[in-house]
Amino acid sequence: MSPHADPPAPSAAAAEKRDFIRQIVRDDLASGKHAAIRTRFPPEPNGYLHIGHAKAICLDFGIAAEFGGRCNLRFDDTNPAKEDPEFVRAIQDDVRWLGFDWASLRHASDYFGVYYLAAQKLIRDGKAFVCDLSAEEVRQYRGSLTEPGRESPYRGRGVEENLDLFARMRAGEFADGARTLRAKIDMASGNINLRDPALYRIKHVEHQNTGAEWPIYPMYDFAHALGDAIEGITHSLCTLEFEDHRPLYDWCVDHVDLAGHPELLEPLRAHGLPEEAAKPRQIEFSRLNINYTVMSKRKLTQLVAEHLVDGWDDPRMYTLQGLRRRGYTPAALRLLVDRVGISKQNSVIDFSVLEGCLREDLDASAPRRMAVVDPLRLVLANLPEGHEESLAFPNHPKDEAQGERQVPFSRELWIEREDFAEVPPKGWKRLVPGGEARLRGAGIVRIDEVVKDATGRVMELRGWLDPESRPGMEGANRKVKGTLHWVSARHAVAAEIRLYDRLFSVEKPDDESDGKTYRDHLNPDSKKTVHGWIEPAAALAAPEQSFQFERSGYFVADRYDHTPGKPVFNRSVTLRDTWAAG
Repeated sequence: MSPHADPPAPSAAAAEKRDFIRQIVRDDLASGKHAAIRTRFPPEPNGYLHIGHAKAICLDFGIAAEFGGRCNLRFDDTNPAKEDPEFVRAIQDDVRWLGFDWASLRHASDYFGVYYLAAQKLIRDGKAFVCDLSAEEVRQYRGSLTEPGRESPYRGRGVEENLDLFARMRAGEFADGARTLRAKIDMASGNINLRDPALYRIKHVEHQNTGAEWPIYPMYDFAHALGDAIEGITHSLCTLEFEDHRPLYDWCVDHVDLAGHPELLEPLRAHGLPEEAAKPRQIEFSRLNINYTVMSKRKLTQLVAEHLVDGWDDPRMYTLQGLRRRGYTPAALRLLVDRVGISKQNSVIDFSVLEGCLREDLDASAPRRMAVVDPLRLVLANLPEGHEESLAFPNHPKDEAQGERQVPFSRELWIEREDFAEVPPKGWKRLVPGGEARLRGAGIVRIDEVVKDATGRVMELRGWLDPESRPGMEGANRKVKGTLHWVSARHAVAAEIRLYDRLFSVEKPDDESDGKTYRDHLNPDSKKTVHGWIEPAAALAAPEQSFQFERSGYFVADRYDHTPGKPVFNRSVTLRDTWAAG
């Protein structure tokens, strides 16, 4: 597209969303500064993405789509010791699951040749030097927030010596940590990131993409800035912790000046990546912070390594893989991002907002099914032995397009144990000895007999089903206080039902001011596994299919363990917020 061409018209979605980043994009398009928008999502493949990344994904890909631009997925794979192809696959899976796709799949390692030439240019320009200080010595020389740093004794090395030493670093002559290449900026800067930061370090570690070709690797700040410039990124969107890194980002882009030195892009031809480098603009926004969670990769890794959870995709984890297995939907997470909004102000969102987004999405979309989690047998004694029939139920009470299903009904049913009380509390509206309640869609039952075992535990209820209250009969609309769900005992399918709840029991599990760690705040009731009964139509669910189990909550067929012959359902969220104060 010509730089003088009219900018692409924003989509309807872009016109609806109002935040400071989208306004910057609108202004840049309107002014002609950019003819097209380019963004990127640049995760490091050193772990699984968590819910905080969902905000960045939705913003990076969403803005590109809204304004007719393009967004790359770029793996910032500059630290091979901590990176794994497993994470690469999971990240691609997560992005697609959220509903996005990338214009181009890139890796920082695609650009290693460019980074090396760029570093040589900085050396020739007198803006970088090889330093022999150890990591500990560099820390000592750096100074503090109140004291300026001291210049390295190696800062005055000549250009030729620096080029020679850097070439020997590249050739693998030196041990890990023996030398670094550092930018020559300002050891007195009030921004510690500008006090001659490292650009390259020695690491004799094989890389998953480049093997043993490189014994030196660029530092993140250097590689990230130049990667954006190489790809012609117009708006480099980052979270607020990178705000103090922006001056270094701009320094790298400006002093390497890839746009003005296209010869530095020569190594890209080997990858079939002819690029038109440009100067990107870094813009920071607040992270997605949610209470009752931890999002540190280190702590998430510890939860897995110490077997405090059942892996990275444990449905209690706040990784996208875990949330997906829990039954969270892409639409719910996108709704959360829209609801939270984009700002420069850090804040903590209540966990109930996340759960509310899921309830809102599933209430509108999830078919209804009946399931009994804690079963108690109910025998309708006035029905003949062997009685069975089929009752029509809507799949969704608010969506006729979802049609109907046939639910078997028989003389013996399973109901929830909590729906019966011998001594009812005040306001009780369910079953009691001699009392009545409606069986959903089937009629009104009265309890005549309570059968107990030797310990006094209620084992069975025997009741009378009012024939005049059956569907289509004159008394079908007779008023009773409670309506109960049920499952036909003869037709019910046994199911493993995993009752998940919040992983942590306090709002701030990261707060260690009382001497406790997040491990001390794990919720012992975050997972309970029970064996209940479900109607046959629920057992036929495909993995990852969600339902509302009537009166119980929203459940999803487990992504891995569920089969129609051996159903396994995970509770995604309760029908109402059980954590609300009071």
